[in-house]
Amino acid sequence: MTRAAVLQGIGGMVPPRIVSNAELAELVGGDDAWIRTRTGIHQRHWADPGTVTGDLAVAAGERALESAGADTVDLVILATSTPDQPMPATAPEIATRLGVGAPWAYDLSAACAGFVYGLANAAGAIAAGTAERVLVIGADIWSTRLNHEDRASAVIFGDGAGAAVLRAGDPAEPGAFQGFDLGGDGRFRELGLLAAGGSRQRSHREPPRDEDNLLLLRGKDIFTHAVKHMSASSARLLRRVGWEAASVDRFVGHQANVRILRTVAELLAVDRERVLVHLDRVGNTSAASIPLALTDAAARGTLGTGDRVLLTAFGAGLNWGSAAVSWPDIKVAPVLGDR
Repeated sequence: MTRAAVLQGIGGMVPPRIVSNAELAELVGGDDAWIRTRTGIHQRHWADPGTVTGDLAVAAGERALESAGADTVDLVILATSTPDQPMPATAPEIATRLGVGAPWAYDLSAACAGFVYGLANAAGAIAAGTAERVLVIGADIWSTRLNHEDRASAVIFGDGAGAAVLRAGDPAEPGAFQGFDLGGDGRFRELGLLAAGGSRQRSHREPPRDEDNLLLLRGKDIFTHAVKHMSASSARLLRRVGWEAASVDRFVGHQANVRILRTVAELLAVDRERVLVHLDRVGNTSAASIPLALTDAAARGTLGTGDRVLLTAFGAGLNWGSAAVSWPDIKVAPVLGDR
């Protein structure tokens, strides 16, 4: 029998500190209406000093394991662009802090598409028989890397973590992932860039400039590529798994901008009321955005057993990916810290 990856549990965490549009506007300019109109974001959560990505990832992982009723896993994948340090990877320490045994564990860097990439990696490990249960976490803290002189990008990001537990199962059961579509294009790497810390910047043997430690994001170009690749990837996947757009019960795109979500849904002919939106309360949480949106929706009862759920994401790299899953019958707690 073909082994499928089945969603067993999910959970999410955002820091307790809420940063309103009004508060952020005092730092970067503009006002609440300007931010809401262009992004759909009302507020976001920022980590307090001393909180690291691993802390949020552990909290989300605990809640996903609780949802799954599991206490051990064979593999931990952390999708992040803001690891606790460049080396060693953050995932092994997360596994140790969670007390899930001694699984193989690694970090995955695919920016905002990282969680979907992580799901695909987990499904591959399960299909290959190298893992029976996998914990996939998407976590990022971008609040410390924002350039407040770049208002267009500074108002978007929030901090958070979301996690999912996948287990080996039957392709026909609720929760089974039906397929994936992934892609990338390195020609446009400078559209979203954090220059400091890598060998390219350090090869010049000069101290990094202050701006090299901050996120550079070319928002208009990112918007265009995100719409193009999220819609195309989703369409390919729908054909591959044999789903009609009209049969998609919930569409969950990367939560960067509500206009992107609505434009992609329109191009796919998915009804607007089926589009899940969580970014209004948490902003763009990068690799955490899709699992946080799923956790929120499941906790609120807007996801039902057997629902056809289409996930799609886009991130710097450029990277993009989509996943199709039938929703399982699981208990999910609300996103911790989201008020």
